[in-house]
Amino acid sequence: MEKRELTCIGCPLGCPLTVTLHKGAVVSVTGNTCPRGDAYARKEVTAPSRIVTTTVPVRGGVLAAVSVKTAGEIPKGKIFDCVRALKAVTVPAPVAMGQVILADAAGTGVDVIATKAVAAR
Repeated sequence: MEKRELTCIGCPLGCPLTVTLHKGAVVSVTGNTCPRGDAYARKEVTAPSRIVTTTVPVRGGVLAAVSVKTAGEIPKGKIFDCVRALKAVTVPAPVAMGQVILADAAGTGVDVIATKAVAAR
């Protein structure tokens, strides 16, 4: 049996979690005070994923860059591929909030979208 210690990020409590695994499968989760902790721990040890946030340069905008994020979680192992792909992106103004900046980031099926609007100069 393998044990992994985590701190839950499902809510502000930050419960200390212990996940017990057998042959890669979750056997038990302890330490959580709500169901979100159990769900978080199971996902984190079997298929960790994250939302990526960064900025992308804007050409001809009132701001030099626009904040962007993935529209959903992507596998943790694809984060650096996503960021590398975004380094090659420059978007022309105007930019609308929710506009797709990079489709199918790093082959994940998840788009990168603008999180604010940037007007043209």
